[in-house]
Amino acid sequence: QVQLVESGGGLVQAGGSLRLSCAASGQFVASYAMGWFRQAPGKEREFVGAISWNGVNTDYSDSVKGRFTISRDNAMNTVYLQMNTLKPEDTAVYYCAASRISSVPVPLHSYEYMYWGQGTQVTVSS
Repeated sequence: QVQLVESGGGLVQAGGSLRLSCAASGQFVASYAMGWFRQAPGKEREFVGAISWNGVNTDYSDSVKGRFTISRDNAMNTVYLQMNTLKPEDTAVYYCAASRISSVPVPLHSYEYMYWGQGTQVTVSS
């Protein structure tokens, strides 16, 4: 069993930055690929980005590529999502998720993730 707790969300102006954290606990957490997803009101949950268990591979959605960066600290069992140049359309609840599936380069689909956090709200004002 893996528990995930996100933090770092909040209200920021367009063009600003936020860093989300996802603290993971449980057995073999460091062996999981970790992903970030988001869900805006009235929309489906969408993939934001993910990182492989060893941090070697990452992938991002086209909408955030070049602005968002995922990293992880396996010693601290924590994954980060650095979000720069935020836009109002980035407003959503952001979820951290863990996957044991060894997709290459990283799992891209929500069904590949078996553990989810409760989410943290990010609001970007124009």
